[in-house]
Amino acid sequence: MKTADQLVQKLKNYRNVLRDDGMSHTAYVEQLTFLLFLKMDYEQMLLASQGASDYRSQIPSGYSWASLERLEGVALEEHYRNVLQALGQGQGLIPTIFRKAQNQIQDPAKLKRLVSLIGEETWTGMTTDLKGEVYEELLSDYGQDIKSGAGQYFTPRALIQAIVDVMMPQPDDTIHDPAAGTGGFLLTAYSYIRNQYQLDRDQIDKLRNHALSGVEIVDQTARMCVMNLYLHGIGIGLSDSPIQVADSIAKDTGTRFTMVLTNPPFGKKSSFSLENGSNGSDKESTVPVREGFFETSNKQLNFIQHIFEILTINGRAAVVVPDNVLFEGGAGEKIRRRLLRQADVHTLLRLPTGIFYKPGVKANVLFFDKKTDTGDYNTSELWIYDLRTNMHVTLKQNPLQRSDLDDFVGGYNPQNRFRRQATWSEDNPEGRWRRYSLEELLARDKLSLDIFWLRDESLEDTANLPEPSVLAREILDDLQAALEQFAEIADELGIDEME
Repeated sequence: MKTADQLVQKLKNYRNVLRDDGMSHTAYVEQLTFLLFLKMDYEQMLLASQGASDYRSQIPSGYSWASLERLEGVALEEHYRNVLQALGQGQGLIPTIFRKAQNQIQDPAKLKRLVSLIGEETWTGMTTDLKGEVYEELLSDYGQDIKSGAGQYFTPRALIQAIVDVMMPQPDDTIHDPAAGTGGFLLTAYSYIRNQYQLDRDQIDKLRNHALSGVEIVDQTARMCVMNLYLHGIGIGLSDSPIQVADSIAKDTGTRFTMVLTNPPFGKKSSFSLENGSNGSDKESTVPVREGFFETSNKQLNFIQHIFEILTINGRAAVVVPDNVLFEGGAGEKIRRRLLRQADVHTLLRLPTGIFYKPGVKANVLFFDKKTDTGDYNTSELWIYDLRTNMHVTLKQNPLQRSDLDDFVGGYNPQNRFRRQATWSEDNPEGRWRRYSLEELLARDKLSLDIFWLRDESLEDTANLPEPSVLAREILDDLQAALEQFAEIADELGIDEME
């Protein structure tokens, strides 16, 4: 049996052949997704016919893998196109993968070769770890396909691992990601539970088929997420997809979860305004009313409100948020105040710049637990870990490693976060781990949680400046972020780009 590296290299080599025809890596992974699913479904069906399982294929025989494998030339191209169109109709797992699918391999001979490559392997005979590792490796390249905008859906795996390590998901948790991307949070939580607990058959079934769910607004990314879960053994045999294609913040479905792990897409401007009638606005909303929401066009703030709403009482959340969520006035201040009242906002991790594919992002991870609204503040203290100041990280030359977060994970003390020890003190002003009381937070202007205290060495001593390439990258990221913010302001003011 081939190793993961051998399979990845084999698939990447053929991708390079298709790249000469103008196919992007994103389009290639998409075509692989379609064919892999069809092949694995066919293999599962054969096993069931031999009495090895009770699997029931939801794919009509006329559109199965076998119907593709026996064709070639123009006949294969035409049938493949028909398969994609037919399987994308309706609701459920199959349509989620194939919705709006198109054949982007224009040469029938190359399509036949890709079918043969997939057909050479027995995918159901591989371990889920091997299949998942192969697909994750391909998805990591998908995240770097910045021209397609794919980078916003790919959260650094080192960061996800550290977040899951401190959140410590348990077998009884129902875990949701309202901005699922390629499924990194859900898969890492799944692996954590499988590795940390001895599960019986019922618990394994619940974990694979009922405990994990997500929403993704982009069809292309949703299909890759579903396939990523599928290759890890999640959702096999289900008629309903664990990932729904929708806009999470458009409405409340009524479902509640014990844990939310997510990195909502970056950018302030939403494609719509949430209207709740609280300000007497005459504007017509493009989405259903979200009762109780503070009105704002900042989608990040709307995600915060949505995440709080979909948690059960005592449900826990870890959310990646940009700096503006921490300091923005108006609705932002109101949302933060409500959050401090109705949740225990206990931890904030300030992330280094340069870890996301979208340039210029300054982000944080906000941790909070939903509590019963008593009218008083449920937050008593906020612990902040500053991993940003004097940390120089880049995507390629110096990427974020899981070890970079060891000190944070240790300080978080996930076994008992009420027994933390600060590393900052007046005697140690360079400590990165600091506690702020509720009184200190309430005294801040606009209730800003954008708090930092460490001395930036690069501003005081040129000898401590990072490498020129790193510094140039940081400057470019800041400029691009500023341009995007100016563009958002111009858009809100109704200024046409052509003026």
